[in-house]
Amino acid sequence: MDLARTEVAEAAPRRRGSATRLWLMALPVVFFAVFFAYPVAAIVARGLEVDGVWRLGRIGEVLGQADIRHVLWFTTWQALASTALTLLIALPGAYVFARFDFRGKQVLRAVVTVPFVLPTVVVGTAFLALIGRGGLLDGLWGVRLDTTVWAILLAHVFFNYAVVVRTVGGLWSQLDPRQEEAARMLGASRFAAWRTVTLPALSPAVAAAALMVFLFTFTSFGVVQILGGPTFSTLEVEIYRQTSEIFDLATAAVLTIIQFVAVGAILAVHAATVRRRETALRLVAPETTARRPRGAGQWALLTGVLASIAVLLVLPLGVLVQRSLDTPGGFGLGYYRALASDDGGIFLVAPIEAIGNSLEYALAATAIAVVIGGLAAAALTGRAGRLVRGFDALLMLPLGVSAVTVGFGFLIALDEPPLDLRSSWILVPLAQALVGVPFVVRTMLPVLRAVDGRLREAASVLGASPWRVWREVDLPMVRRALLIAAGFAFAVSLGEFGATVFIARPDNPTLPVAVARLLGRAGDLNYGQAMALSTILMVVCAVALLLLERVRTDRTGEF
Repeated sequence: MDLARTEVAEAAPRRRGSATRLWLMALPVVFFAVFFAYPVAAIVARGLEVDGVWRLGRIGEVLGQADIRHVLWFTTWQALASTALTLLIALPGAYVFARFDFRGKQVLRAVVTVPFVLPTVVVGTAFLALIGRGGLLDGLWGVRLDTTVWAILLAHVFFNYAVVVRTVGGLWSQLDPRQEEAARMLGASRFAAWRTVTLPALSPAVAAAALMVFLFTFTSFGVVQILGGPTFSTLEVEIYRQTSEIFDLATAAVLTIIQFVAVGAILAVHAATVRRRETALRLVAPETTARRPRGAGQWALLTGVLASIAVLLVLPLGVLVQRSLDTPGGFGLGYYRALASDDGGIFLVAPIEAIGNSLEYALAATAIAVVIGGLAAAALTGRAGRLVRGFDALLMLPLGVSAVTVGFGFLIALDEPPLDLRSSWILVPLAQALVGVPFVVRTMLPVLRAVDGRLREAASVLGASPWRVWREVDLPMVRRALLIAAGFAFAVSLGEFGATVFIARPDNPTLPVAVARLLGRAGDLNYGQAMALSTILMVVCAVALLLLERVRTDRTGEF
């Protein structure tokens, strides 16, 4: 009798947990259905439906074109190469940030994150100047790979270095090093101990980082548009070209479907492989794992990582600052002063007003992303069936679907009551939040899943409500990750460009949109103003991330 009562008492919390997860999923599902699925479906239908008849044969026609097949090949190849190169260069950095304690670490952590939120068009221009034909990498080690391809790959490393450092390094810093030390005491070599103890624990974070890097490079837009020219084009660039230059919505719709299917397949494989390896981890305070480098080998590793950051990350940022100060009359603040004037051409307001607009939009987008992403991450915690696993993949789809399609879809779909939002300011934060939600989820989920589920069950058995279980058990462990997620969602929103370029109003431009429009206009003054705005955006992001590093109570490096 007592055993039966115990089983019933233990089963009740599990049933309540399943029901709670379904309730937690409700708001994120509605949000993604209305502001993601509906606009994307609207733009696809507009391209493939003619007089109420679907032209599905158009898919075969598009795939039969040689130039489209070349776009598909290059999109996949450069994404794989960029992902591999980013992991190769950034994983040592993740280890250094996780295990080493050195002067200036907080500042450096903010510095490596700034590139990810810079406008892609500006970074493309900077790399074009750094690595032109006959430049730094042309013929490196006898390899005559087109310099343009080298520039694209290194620009992708520039953007995604922080993805690996923060995603992998954040979890790495909370792994108990004594587990690896115990393996070494039992006779395992340093590499064997790392391979058998640390690597399996890091696998979910490494897989998540690789997935994000692949998605960002697979859908690369600004970098390839600036550096690739007419020779190299990704799906994202081709969708933009077909939509805004050729006005062939049918071809753009087909390419959107292809990109959607490809990303869905990638996410399905990722969910099937990573979930099997995710287990409850023994986490410790990061302060107990980081120590000053010891020995020549560790100091050499730290020096190498610092050198790679200086060359790959700091140098392009330095180029932006240099160009913003290099006026026709010599070095000075002329371009910055010009931002306060309105010439009545590109904008209806002075370009400097884009700073305030971006901050307001980013704050609103962060609030939306934290609420939606926090609920989604909580819903994904614990055991899950196919429905929840599908929901997990759904959350990542905005990173893989063309931002151009989403932005254009907003204009087409959200133009009738009760969703007539084309003239509303909230449209921009909604688009930015779609990009921020996956980062919030991917930041919080590994930590939530690392919490021992028996703690939640014990609290429920003792009569705690689901809200109190979250407040007493989960929140103390995830509040650090929640703070990081909010800060990074804010920074990402500041630099979002793909969707915002379609929906930002001329009298309320954001910083990336203002930079792109200035770069698209001839003249040294416009180019200098673009560099000045880019430098301001860089400084704002750096300050925000540095403040985040100082106010948080831990020293993890996750997103």
